[in-house]
Amino acid sequence: MPHADVLSLPHVCRLTAAVLTVAALLAVATTAFAAGGTTAATQASHKKVTVKQIQKALGIKADGAMGPQTRRALKRFQKAHGLKVDGVAGPATLRALGLAGTTRTATLHSVANTDAEVAAVLAEIARCESGGDPTAVSPSGAYRGKYQFSQATWESLGGSGDPAEADEHVQDVYAAGLYRQRGLAPWPACSQQVRA
Repeated sequence: MPHADVLSLPHVCRLTAAVLTVAALLAVATTAFAAGGTTAATQASHKKVTVKQIQKALGIKADGAMGPQTRRALKRFQKAHGLKVDGVAGPATLRALGLAGTTRTATLHSVANTDAEVAAVLAEIARCESGGDPTAVSPSGAYRGKYQFSQATWESLGGSGDPAEADEHVQDVYAAGLYRQRGLAPWPACSQQVRA
Protein backbone atom coordinates (compact mmCIF):
# COMPACT_ATOMS: atom_id res chain seq x y z
CA MET A 1 0.00 0.00 0.00
CA PRO A 2 1.54 3.39 -0.99
CA HIS A 3 2.08 5.82 1.87
CA ALA A 4 0.87 9.41 1.74
CA ASP A 5 3.46 12.15 1.49
CA VAL A 6 3.67 14.17 4.68
CA LEU A 7 4.86 17.78 4.57
CA SER A 8 8.02 18.26 6.57
CA LEU A 9 7.88 20.68 9.48
CA PRO A 10 10.40 23.18 7.97
CA HIS A 11 8.34 23.26 4.76
CA VAL A 12 5.16 23.95 6.74
CA CYS A 13 6.92 26.74 8.68
CA ARG A 14 8.17 28.37 5.48
CA LEU A 15 4.72 28.09 3.92
CA THR A 16 3.10 29.59 7.03
CA ALA A 17 5.64 32.44 7.06
CA ALA A 18 4.95 33.19 3.39
CA VAL A 19 1.18 33.22 3.98
CA LEU A 20 1.56 35.52 7.01
CA THR A 21 3.83 37.86 5.04
CA VAL A 22 1.32 38.13 2.20
CA ALA A 23 -1.48 38.68 4.73
CA ALA A 24 0.48 41.47 6.43
CA LEU A 25 1.19 43.18 3.12
CA LEU A 26 -2.47 42.88 2.13
CA ALA A 27 -3.46 44.39 5.47
CA VAL A 28 -1.19 47.37 4.83
CA ALA A 29 -2.59 47.86 1.34
CA THR A 30 -6.21 47.47 2.51
CA THR A 31 -5.71 49.91 5.38
CA ALA A 32 -4.15 52.48 3.04
CA PHE A 33 -6.99 52.10 0.54
CA ALA A 34 -9.63 52.33 3.28
CA ALA A 35 -8.00 55.52 4.55
CA GLY A 36 -8.97 57.28 1.35
CA GLY A 37 -6.35 56.09 -1.08
CA THR A 38 -2.69 56.95 -1.35
CA THR A 39 -0.42 58.56 -3.84
CA ALA A 40 1.62 56.42 -6.18
CA ALA A 41 4.77 57.31 -4.22
CA THR A 42 3.21 56.16 -0.95
CA GLN A 43 1.96 52.95 -2.53
CA ALA A 44 5.43 52.27 -3.88
CA SER A 45 6.97 52.76 -0.44
CA HIS A 46 4.55 50.22 1.07
CA LYS A 47 5.30 47.71 -1.66
CA LYS A 48 9.03 48.00 -1.08
CA VAL A 49 8.89 47.19 2.64
CA THR A 50 10.07 43.63 3.09
CA VAL A 51 10.13 41.37 6.13
CA LYS A 52 13.93 41.66 6.10
CA GLN A 53 13.68 45.47 6.27
CA ILE A 54 11.26 45.19 9.19
CA GLN A 55 13.58 42.76 10.96
CA LYS A 56 16.61 45.01 10.42
CA ALA A 57 14.65 47.98 11.77
CA LEU A 58 13.73 45.91 14.83
CA GLY A 59 17.37 44.93 15.32
CA ILE A 60 16.79 41.19 14.99
CA LYS A 61 18.23 38.57 12.63
CA ALA A 62 16.98 39.38 9.13
CA ASP A 63 16.03 36.00 7.71
CA GLY A 64 12.97 37.22 5.78
CA ALA A 65 10.53 34.98 7.65
CA MET A 66 7.65 36.55 9.57
CA GLY A 67 7.89 34.00 12.37
CA PRO A 68 7.28 34.06 16.12
CA GLN A 69 10.54 35.90 16.88
CA THR A 70 9.64 38.72 14.49
CA ARG A 71 6.09 38.98 15.85
CA ARG A 72 7.44 39.10 19.43
CA ALA A 73 9.91 41.84 18.44
CA LEU A 74 7.10 43.77 16.74
CA LYS A 75 4.95 43.51 19.86
CA ARG A 76 7.81 44.73 22.08
CA PHE A 77 8.44 47.64 19.71
CA GLN A 78 4.72 48.50 19.54
CA LYS A 79 4.38 48.43 23.32
CA ALA A 80 7.47 50.63 23.77
CA HIS A 81 6.13 53.16 21.26
CA GLY A 82 2.51 53.32 22.44
CA LEU A 83 1.13 51.56 19.37
CA LYS A 84 -1.57 48.91 19.12
CA VAL A 85 0.19 45.72 20.28
CA ASP A 86 -0.85 43.18 17.65
CA GLY A 87 2.43 41.97 16.15
CA VAL A 88 1.38 43.22 12.70
CA ALA A 89 3.53 45.63 10.70
CA GLY A 90 0.69 47.99 9.82
CA PRO A 91 1.05 51.60 8.63
CA ALA A 92 1.52 53.12 12.12
CA THR A 93 4.16 50.55 13.05
CA LEU A 94 5.97 51.00 9.73
CA ARG A 95 5.99 54.77 10.26
CA ALA A 96 7.40 54.34 13.77
CA LEU A 97 10.07 52.00 12.39
CA GLY A 98 10.98 54.64 9.79
CA LEU A 99 9.91 52.38 6.92
CA ALA A 100 6.91 54.27 5.59
CA GLY A 101 8.71 57.02 3.71
CA THR A 102 8.74 59.38 6.70
CA THR A 103 11.66 60.54 8.81
CA ARG A 104 11.58 61.15 12.54
CA THR A 105 13.74 64.28 12.61
CA ALA A 106 16.54 65.71 10.55
CA THR A 107 19.14 63.99 12.71
CA LEU A 108 17.44 60.76 13.72
CA HIS A 109 17.07 58.17 10.99
CA SER A 110 16.10 54.55 11.40
CA VAL A 111 18.99 52.13 11.58
CA ALA A 112 17.23 50.25 8.78
CA ASN A 113 18.01 53.19 6.51
CA THR A 114 21.71 53.24 7.33
CA ASP A 115 24.16 51.75 4.91
CA ALA A 116 26.05 48.58 5.72
CA GLU A 117 29.16 50.49 6.82
CA VAL A 118 27.32 52.52 9.46
CA ALA A 119 25.60 49.40 10.77
CA ALA A 120 28.96 47.62 10.99
CA VAL A 121 30.56 50.57 12.82
CA LEU A 122 27.66 50.71 15.28
CA ALA A 123 28.00 46.98 15.96
CA GLU A 124 31.72 47.45 16.73
CA ILE A 125 31.03 50.46 18.96
CA ALA A 126 28.42 48.49 20.90
CA ARG A 127 30.74 45.49 21.22
CA CYS A 128 33.57 47.69 22.52
CA GLU A 129 31.49 49.90 24.82
CA SER A 130 29.14 47.37 26.43
CA GLY A 131 29.67 43.97 24.87
CA GLY A 132 26.42 44.67 23.02
CA ASP A 133 24.37 44.74 26.24
CA PRO A 134 21.56 47.34 26.02
CA THR A 135 21.22 47.33 29.84
CA ALA A 136 24.93 47.91 30.59
CA VAL A 137 25.92 50.57 33.13
CA SER A 138 29.50 51.78 33.59
CA PRO A 139 31.11 51.28 37.03
CA SER A 140 30.69 55.01 37.76
CA GLY A 141 27.08 54.96 36.57
CA ALA A 142 27.77 57.92 34.26
CA TYR A 143 27.48 55.95 31.01
CA ARG A 144 24.52 53.76 30.24
CA GLY A 145 23.10 51.39 27.67
CA LYS A 146 24.43 49.57 24.63
CA TYR A 147 26.44 52.60 23.41
CA GLN A 148 27.24 53.97 26.89
CA PHE A 149 25.38 57.25 26.47
CA SER A 150 25.83 60.00 29.03
CA GLN A 151 22.49 61.36 30.24
CA ALA A 152 23.19 64.73 28.59
CA THR A 153 23.97 63.14 25.22
CA TRP A 154 20.92 60.88 25.46
CA GLU A 155 18.63 63.84 26.14
CA SER A 156 20.24 65.95 23.40
CA LEU A 157 19.25 63.21 20.94
CA GLY A 158 15.65 63.27 22.13
CA GLY A 159 15.85 60.43 24.65
CA SER A 160 14.09 60.48 27.99
CA GLY A 161 14.59 58.41 31.10
CA ASP A 162 17.48 56.02 31.62
CA PRO A 163 19.24 55.00 28.38
CA ALA A 164 19.94 51.55 29.88
CA GLU A 165 16.19 51.00 30.26
CA ALA A 166 15.31 52.13 26.74
CA ASP A 167 14.32 49.69 24.01
CA GLU A 168 17.41 48.40 22.18
CA HIS A 169 16.05 49.58 18.82
CA VAL A 170 15.67 53.12 20.19
CA GLN A 171 19.28 53.03 21.41
CA ASP A 172 20.37 51.88 17.93
CA VAL A 173 18.46 54.72 16.25
CA TYR A 174 19.93 57.36 18.57
CA ALA A 175 23.45 55.96 18.19
CA ALA A 176 23.09 56.08 14.40
CA GLY A 177 22.02 59.71 14.61
CA LEU A 178 24.90 60.55 16.92
CA TYR A 179 27.40 58.78 14.67
CA ARG A 180 26.11 60.70 11.65
CA GLN A 181 26.47 63.98 13.53
CA ARG A 182 29.86 63.48 15.16
CA GLY A 183 31.53 60.33 13.85
CA LEU A 184 33.52 58.40 16.48
CA ALA A 185 34.14 61.46 18.71
CA PRO A 186 31.48 60.46 21.29
CA TRP A 187 33.27 57.11 21.80
CA PRO A 188 36.94 58.11 22.29
CA ALA A 189 37.89 54.99 24.28
CA CYS A 190 36.78 52.73 21.41
CA SER A 191 37.64 54.90 18.42
CA GLN A 192 41.01 53.16 17.87
CA GLN A 193 39.40 49.71 17.89
CA VAL A 194 36.54 50.59 15.54
CA ARG A 195 37.17 50.46 11.81
CA ALA A 196 35.27 53.44 10.40
